[in-house]
Amino acid sequence: MNRALSLFCLLFFAFSLNAQKNTKSDIKRPKLVIGIVVDQMRADYVYRFAEYYGEGGFKRFLKQGFDCRNTNYNYVPTYTGPGHAAIYTGSVPAFNGIISNDWYDRGWGKGRYVVSDPNVKPIGTEASTGKMSPASLLSTTVTDELRLSNNKQSKVIGVCLKDRGSVLPAGHMPSAAYWYDNTTGNWVTSSFYTTDLPQWVKDFNAKKLADSYLSKPWETVFPIEKYTLGLADGDNYRNNFKGETTGKFPHDLAEIRKNEGYELLRKTPFGNTFTLDFALEAIQKENLGKGKYTDFLALSFSSTDYVGHQFGINAIELQDTYVRLDRDLERLFNYIDKNFGMENVLIFLSADHGAAQTPDYLTDNGIPGGFLPEKDFQKKLNDCISESFGKADWIEDYGSQQIYLNYKTLEQNKVEASAVIAKLRPYLKKLAGVQEVWDISDIENINASGNEHRQRIANGIHPKRSGDIAIMLQPGWLEGEYAAHKGTTHGSGWSYDTHVPLLWLGWKIKNGSSSAPVSISDIAPTVSDLLSISFPNATVGKPITDMITK
Repeated sequence: MNRALSLFCLLFFAFSLNAQKNTKSDIKRPKLVIGIVVDQMRADYVYRFAEYYGEGGFKRFLKQGFDCRNTNYNYVPTYTGPGHAAIYTGSVPAFNGIISNDWYDRGWGKGRYVVSDPNVKPIGTEASTGKMSPASLLSTTVTDELRLSNNKQSKVIGVCLKDRGSVLPAGHMPSAAYWYDNTTGNWVTSSFYTTDLPQWVKDFNAKKLADSYLSKPWETVFPIEKYTLGLADGDNYRNNFKGETTGKFPHDLAEIRKNEGYELLRKTPFGNTFTLDFALEAIQKENLGKGKYTDFLALSFSSTDYVGHQFGINAIELQDTYVRLDRDLERLFNYIDKNFGMENVLIFLSADHGAAQTPDYLTDNGIPGGFLPEKDFQKKLNDCISESFGKADWIEDYGSQQIYLNYKTLEQNKVEASAVIAKLRPYLKKLAGVQEVWDISDIENINASGNEHRQRIANGIHPKRSGDIAIMLQPGWLEGEYAAHKGTTHGSGWSYDTHVPLLWLGWKIKNGSSSAPVSISDIAPTVSDLLSISFPNATVGKPITDMITK
């Protein structure tokens, strides 16, 4: 009987070990995740420029991956900092705290740039542009949760020309984050991440690739007469480079650089190519995807935004930039095929926001649009209040379509904020282009109707960082006399700014597409679900399930 009991216990123990082993082996993960954010990419660019694309870039997403065709942002304002934060936190500014690229910080008593941090030192440069960290981000990212899941054994690296496009996606505890320095043409970081640049970064910087890219003229990939999807070469709705007269192709970058320095690289498609050069070097030198645990490369392409702002969404410059980005994507995918196999890597591509048509182009074609002038706007607001409550500094700041009242002035004059808001609302609503004006303190009223545009306003308001009044502009209207009525910008809650691409490829992704509504907040929990890790702690989204293979 004892022998039988012993044999039973032995068999039960062996069975338990085998079950644990099988359970552990059943949890499979990709070797590498690559999150791609294309700055200022509207959803329609995937299809609008398709005739120019090759088979290995955007079209590979469509032929082998999954296309979420109805992906939208669920808050305003739609800017770069909030967009990158939303993608990686699965949340909204109301909870992750990233309400804009810049905002008035009442604690600081001045404006605050989204990733600026006076408590860190620049590494790789002497410029203050190196003093960056994720200190203002109030929630975790999917990259944080990946590192937390295995005691930091996964590597996470952020790469972007823009500091905020690298710092925010990389999260609070990455292996590294790098961005571009206009003063040197090099990749830099801050003391938040390291005390010195790794030798491979120094070696890469020593190649001076920025000099090489800026030494050649920017010519179109295809003969210029092939670019028929927008306005003519050198059209009047775009801004020329400094020093250019005709503004037509080819653009003499070596000559233009004399006026713009290394910053010029950002404003050309070669800034994206340079970014990919560095990202591929990071994969190789940091051995991403070669370890026991999944690694993560947060890769953002920023030149599309600079080109879009300067030239507008109909310029040949923009079309050619996407042709070249398509080729950069193909180069990245070929590298993955060769070194990992696409089936072992999970890739998603989205955008931090879209972009508007140039208002003057709209009005010239009989479509409503315009500009809310920023010149002396704060003074005009102050004068309006002074008419009823006496001359004083009633407005502390205005920016990102929000007004910050001066609480010290209110207290000294014993005036309630609600009274000032009641004075300003009718004044603002009379201005051309203003759709609605909201009292930020009255969130319940903003949410009351269930209208999605109101919900976007509420989702973009953080109780400790936002102002007192939010302004919503009509469709086709931009804030400020933007670049003398040329080029374009973004920031609204209308579809041209909120509707962005969301493409998936690689590990466990089936081929297909869907027009089912997807929120930008759904990306992070989807990646978390695929990696079998915790969702970021302020997530409001949910996993996308119809694109996943069994």
